[in-house]
Amino acid sequence: MKKLLVCFFVFFTIVIGFGQNPKREFRGAWLHVIGQSQWQNKTTAQQKKYIEDQLDKLLAAGCNAVIFQVRPTADALYISEIEPWSSWLTGQRGKAPTPLWDPMEYAIEEAHKRGMEFHAWLNPYRVTSNAKESLPASHLYNKEPHRFIKFNGQTFFDPAYPENREHICDVVEDIVTRYDVDGIHIDDYFYPYPANGKKFENDDASYKKFGEGMERNAWRRHNVDLLIEQLYSTIKNKKPWVRFGVSPFGIWRNKKNDPRGSESSGLQNYDDLYADVLLWARNGWIDYLAPQLYWTLDMKAAPSRHLARWWNDNANGVDIYIGQDVQRTMTNADPGNNDANELDTKVKLSRELPNVKGNIWWHGYWVTDNLKGVADSLALKHQSTIALPPAYGNSHEKPAKVKNLKLVKNKGQMFLTWDPPTIKGGPSSLDQVRFVVYQFFPGEDIDIEDSEAIIALTPYNTVLVEDYSAGPSAEGSTFIVTALDRLNRESEGVKVKW
Repeated sequence: MKKLLVCFFVFFTIVIGFGQNPKREFRGAWLHVIGQSQWQNKTTAQQKKYIEDQLDKLLAAGCNAVIFQVRPTADALYISEIEPWSSWLTGQRGKAPTPLWDPMEYAIEEAHKRGMEFHAWLNPYRVTSNAKESLPASHLYNKEPHRFIKFNGQTFFDPAYPENREHICDVVEDIVTRYDVDGIHIDDYFYPYPANGKKFENDDASYKKFGEGMERNAWRRHNVDLLIEQLYSTIKNKKPWVRFGVSPFGIWRNKKNDPRGSESSGLQNYDDLYADVLLWARNGWIDYLAPQLYWTLDMKAAPSRHLARWWNDNANGVDIYIGQDVQRTMTNADPGNNDANELDTKVKLSRELPNVKGNIWWHGYWVTDNLKGVADSLALKHQSTIALPPAYGNSHEKPAKVKNLKLVKNKGQMFLTWDPPTIKGGPSSLDQVRFVVYQFFPGEDIDIEDSEAIIALTPYNTVLVEDYSAGPSAEGSTFIVTALDRLNRESEGVKVKW
């Protein structure tokens, strides 16, 4: 009994000290395949099981979205007629898995079964990851080498060529058209990162052809701007509800170079990668930014604590999700918080900033491996309640309410059921795609803004609410069910009392 009282006191202190978790929050995790040999070392059945296992563990840690890498090096982890199969999946570029299956399609289905969003993650320009990688004779590079650039042993699409922008947009249009993705996500690789103390300068030919007298760096930024604008239009023309997100390097510009910049002294998106991410937000070409703040809270050159506030203040109307490095977060102490790691402070900070709507954990494998207890901390404290992802679009539009909500007893169990949604005339933004189930015990105030009242976020129209073999506990409860549409807008609730 004493042990139980101590455990209860510790848990109560943790919950009260931290405060209630928000009802809406983006809780994502990146799952990359580049550099990950475990994928190609598994059979198809093992790869499917691995996807299921990763998603189960992310869900258990409270995540509601997965950012899954489907195009690491101008290749495909899905059935494509445009680009070859990824060597990171099968061990050889262009080699199809045997037996044939579609990893992205499978991962989407499994994520959605768990009520999670699926964001397809692509690298737009990278073609090879190292100098040893060879490209098949049929590859576009060997047919039209002038459309590519080389730097630090890697090959990239040259951002200056309109036909390269068309190719990248064709790839994205194909994904958005054929797959039920919730988002398209691109990372921080635009023009190549500096290497060995040198910045990229290998585009004399394309500058001579397309530069038209523009200052070289401004011209490079303009090339990337054109791709971002075109990608946004491509996505929205096909499926307006699919979000477009960018995960840039964590510094836009340093204040010493621009008074609008951050108190930092590291590499800069604007000057080194030629990516003016703030312009994209201002112009409405993206839906969210996920800056990679992979540093410790008070690192001198790039303090994560201050950079989080800077991105919040420069959101320009888009949602900010902070990219958090799990390893650095869990292995560095936070003396200011008297804590062995920085997790508590970083999550609290993200929730204090009005334009920061969540976090994305880099990388997801560290979460699923429970590095330094991170999954336990997320599950028991920071992400202990179910969270709905942020809503987009016109807030005055809502999906229809659920119909015929009722309680049904079957074989010693009580289920909450409602009619499945009907979709007429093809998919639309207002389709009911997931459902939120709230439970309020006798005497509780009914408040659907209370995150602790959410007991399920599901694509299904049936939820188990009582197993009598475990002893009745829910009798007298009031249940409310709402619907979420493809933009995570919530319908009015329908109530039933047991």
